[in-house]
Amino acid sequence: MLVHLNRIGDYALLGDCHSAALVGRDGSIDWACFPRFDSRAVFCRMLDEERGGAFSLAPAEPARRTRAYLPDTNVLRTTFRATSGVLEVTDCLPVARLNQADPIEVTPSRSILRHARCTDGTVHVLVDFWPRFEYGRFLPRFAAISERLAEAVGGPDALFVRSTRPIHAHPDRIVASWKLEAGQEVWIESSWSRSYEHPARPGSLEDDTAEMRARLEATVAFWREWMEHCWYEGEWREEVRRSALVLKALTYAPSGALVAAPTTSLPEQVGGERNWDYRYTWIRDATMTLISLFVLGFADEADAFKRWLERTGAGRPEDLQIMYGVAGERFLPELELTHLRGHYHSAPVRIGNAAVKQLQLDSFGQILEAAHLYTRAGRALSETNWRFVSGLTDIVCERWREPDQGIWEVRDEPRHFLHSKLNCWVALDRAVKIAGKLGLPGAVDRWEQERDALREYLMEEASGRGWFPQAAGYEVADASTLLVPAFGFLPTTHPAVQKTMEVVANRLGTDGLLHRYLTPDGLEGGEGSFLLCSFWLLDCLTHSGRLEEAEALLNRLLGCANDVGLLGEEVDQRTGAPLGNFPQAYSHMALVLSCAHLSAAKRGDRADGAVDYAEAALDRLLARTASRTPAP
Repeated sequence: MLVHLNRIGDYALLGDCHSAALVGRDGSIDWACFPRFDSRAVFCRMLDEERGGAFSLAPAEPARRTRAYLPDTNVLRTTFRATSGVLEVTDCLPVARLNQADPIEVTPSRSILRHARCTDGTVHVLVDFWPRFEYGRFLPRFAAISERLAEAVGGPDALFVRSTRPIHAHPDRIVASWKLEAGQEVWIESSWSRSYEHPARPGSLEDDTAEMRARLEATVAFWREWMEHCWYEGEWREEVRRSALVLKALTYAPSGALVAAPTTSLPEQVGGERNWDYRYTWIRDATMTLISLFVLGFADEADAFKRWLERTGAGRPEDLQIMYGVAGERFLPELELTHLRGHYHSAPVRIGNAAVKQLQLDSFGQILEAAHLYTRAGRALSETNWRFVSGLTDIVCERWREPDQGIWEVRDEPRHFLHSKLNCWVALDRAVKIAGKLGLPGAVDRWEQERDALREYLMEEASGRGWFPQAAGYEVADASTLLVPAFGFLPTTHPAVQKTMEVVANRLGTDGLLHRYLTPDGLEGGEGSFLLCSFWLLDCLTHSGRLEEAEALLNRLLGCANDVGLLGEEVDQRTGAPLGNFPQAYSHMALVLSCAHLSAAKRGDRADGAVDYAEAALDRLLARTASRTPAP
């Protein structure tokens, strides 16, 4: 059996706010989709080491490898130290500002740009470029156009490879072999286009070198200019700033949508079947997306995401879905790619996501919470916005008593998940607050009655055992119940919350690394510890005043990041290796908020636990904003 060289945690993210690529420690780009995050992959070696395709650039001889992002960028530099010499490889997806006055509008090159430079001794460099379009479905046609330009074309895709040194086309790949001495360099770029488009012929060697150098410099400048607007104030600054860069890279600039992850089907357990496509935007992420962007100081991105929310959900409130494509697509059929063996033979490989049609009542609460926070930040809701969210509130009144698939999207019989009921209470509570504050019309009396009925329901579920279980009739622990204080339902000091923290920590975790739950859910196999859940526990500790425990847990969670600061969805408790799609936006958003909460608490600014955590973070940001002049 062939062994894949890179595991999930070996990858670094390259992004241009339209699409993404993942590059391994060995210098191999094993995943890339163009022109969008959810386009059909042109490289997917990470899902099948034989059929997937890759773009490798590395020394011919074994070498020790270190790497890091250039400060405040998503530009990666890998240093290979071989016996004969040292090679630096700098990788990026080139991107530049489309409109200098608008940080949201960016333009991609739809390419992967790589720069190799020998800094010491002599290095023999090998390039192996073997794309396999449409998720490795077929072998494209490879052809040389000139000594320094070649193409791979087939179906709807074409990749043109341009270099400042000779390259060679073979029937199944494009290769190169260069000998570099100290001070010598080479540039190589793979540009995507539609198969019926034709590339411009290369210019002179000097012109091509200058053009590619200028694009790398423009990309570095883009990321650094964007990061100048980061207002985060608190401890763990570098980790928070790296998370900000990840979130920006996972944002689809034309619409403002944020994908959950740039990959599909990376397993939650190696050899298991819990492999899902995360290249979409979940409505559930709305609150965390908005508040993390606000906390970071990126109000323009928050506005763009809000516009995406309101336009994507346009139409009848009853047609709201739990997730959408990055441009608002509703039709996301789930298919299995049976020709791919999966990451480390973890089949099936899936594209699309069947959960799109599930009933998940928590989405209603997150939309209303996002609207509430948006108004708290001093931004207005239009009449159309309010008509839509008040319609959602009316639906909550009708449907909160129904079972659903819940936050974890179980593929089993629906249940009365407490997290879903909690979010229905959030929807009603926030609708009442918005209407009261802004004098907006609505069935407020009914909303208040149903809100109070929900509170009674939730408290009754907790009263018999003294803690909040997963669902009515399921007296088992579920990490999502840690959000009871996060939404302002009860203070963190309430006995039921403290008991819930104890039960969840003891039954679902080891040293703070928590599983989501440990009950049957209609799927075979297990999964790793879910990082988001551990961040929830961390926030509970912070707001309970248990700051030493909170900081110890935070340090452990930060230790779950890979060598370039990226977090996965889950982690293997035995090995510490990341699991699931990578990197995970949810984990990085949680890192931002938890660091902000804990930093504030250590300064003595601990919010009342009865106030929801997002409001507390927003209030701190608004207080700081009022006392300073925005960055130019």
